[in-house]
Amino acid sequence: MTHEPYQHPACLDDEALADQCQFRRQRRSGPGGQHRNKVETAIFVRHAPTGVEAEATERRSQADNRKLAISRLRHNLAIEVRSPLPLSADVPSALWRSRCRNGRLTISDQHRDFASILAEGIDVMNGCEFDLDKATSHLGCTKSQLIKLFRKEPRALQLVNSRRSAMGLRALK
Repeated sequence: MTHEPYQHPACLDDEALADQCQFRRQRRSGPGGQHRNKVETAIFVRHAPTGVEAEATERRSQADNRKLAISRLRHNLAIEVRSPLPLSADVPSALWRSRCRNGRLTISDQHRDFASILAEGIDVMNGCEFDLDKATSHLGCTKSQLIKLFRKEPRALQLVNSRRSAMGLRALK
């Protein structure tokens, strides 16, 4: 039986993700001197299918703010959106397998693929009813590596711990 590969909105390439989004520009005050208020450099992005939003206002360049807003949107999608993940599907994904060797997960929280890896980790935990042993068994990484991944994005660790707490499980540290 062939299964659909794992696909979370945070895993989409930049163009496909942007096609699903609504963008809004705005003038913002703040650092940047006299040129800052003369053009609409602030970018607000909303992922239409999920309603998840992000923004970037700190750069003087609209293009830089757009890239930053998309990056923040990926992180927000990874945390806020759960994709149904049948554990009989292609888990872990090819991306996860490329980042996980001998149980060790290597990815910087600044890397473009971080949100995709984070989303998959949370979705597998969700599919395993937040049982850490089951999730790490499916993902092929150690418990400490999965916890370390969640620690890189404090909102993810908070989400996982609140779900574990609701199920009567102890918090991950």
